[in-house]
Formats: sequence, structure tokens, C-alpha cells
Amino acid sequence: MTENEQQVAGLVLAAGGGRRLGGRPKALLQHHGRPLVEHAVGVLRAAGCTRVHVVLGARADAVREQAELEGCVLVENPRWEQGMGTSLRAGLDSLAGTGARAALVSLVDQPGIGSEAAGRVLAAYRDETSLASAAYDGVRGHPVLFGSAHWARIAETATGDRGARAYLKAHEPAITLVECGDVAQPYDIDTEADLVHLE
Repeated sequence: MTENEQQVAGLVLAAGGGRRLGGRPKALLQHHGRPLVEHAVGVLRAAGCTRVHVVLGARADAVREQAELEGCVLVENPRWEQGMGTSLRAGLDSLAGTGARAALVSLVDQPGIGSEAAGRVLAAYRDETSLASAAYDGVRGHPVLFGSAHWARIAETATGDRGARAYLKAHEPAITLVECGDVAQPYDIDTEADLVHLE
């Protein structure tokens, strides 16, 4: 295990209720015969994260029952309906005091982003001041890596569905962009039409 792998925790944001999917929580959508949240955790583990925290919200009890998330820290976000920002805050709060010096943050509804892309972003970690992001043809996307020095200020600005967007925009020059367009596809599973991407 490299030093990076010990110091960078994985964080899966999996609380969404799938409003545009008829209220089907994204964490429970089936991909390769298992809930999507399991896939997302597996990607971060394969990339090298030994500690993975998962933020749950919509139908959290059903997710706990149906998904095998052994060894993960499950964080419940009671305010998930207010948007992704609340999940990011809950996830970063859950990492405080764990010894993690950075968080590699992924979204549950992006199964086209695999462990190779996540591993590349993880490799950009240097210390707790690191800021890195996957890029697709030069456009910033997920996963993103936040050194712990940034967590408190990211949490302050994470509102609605914007997550860390405002913080990242304000700190653009400091972000290491890691091109992943050759190994991953950053589509979201947001609507019924997007379900074609699930296998």
C-alpha cells in the first residue's frame, strides 16, 4: 500500500432520490446485477482507497439492506433533498478526525468513470493542500480530490446542487487537471433515457 492510498479516503455521494427517474434512488439502480452504489465503492477501492465513506439519503434503509457495503463508513444525510451540497458537507464532516489528509470524491451516478480515471486523480495527491480533478477533453469533471486543508471552506460554500463548484471556480489556478477522456466517459444517470448506460 502506498502512502497516498493510506492518506486519501474515498467519498461516494449516493444520497440522491432520482427525481427525474420517477423517484428511484440512484444508489439502488442496477448495474451488472448489483446496486450502483456497490459499483461506485468498488471503483474507489480498485483505484487505491482503503477507507471509503458513503453518503446515503433517499431510502437509506433500503440501500443498507440491498447493497453490500461491508467495510465502508455509511453516513446518513437527513437533508439530502436540499441538494448535493449537503451530502458533500456531511461526507467531509465524517472524515474529520480520521487521519485522512485528502478525499477522493465521486458521484454514484457516473458508472462510466472507472478505477483507471480515479487512480489517475488519486496519483495527483501531494499533501493536504492538494486540489485535483479529472478532466475530459480539458473540461473539469469527476472524480475530484480535495486536500483536508480545503475541507472547511468547501463545506461553507457547498449549497444546493452545486457542491464544490463555487470553491473550485475560485481556486482554478491551484487545481491539477488530470486528463481522463481516454479511459472514462463522464455521463450522468439523470433521466430515463440515461438508463441505457447501465448494464
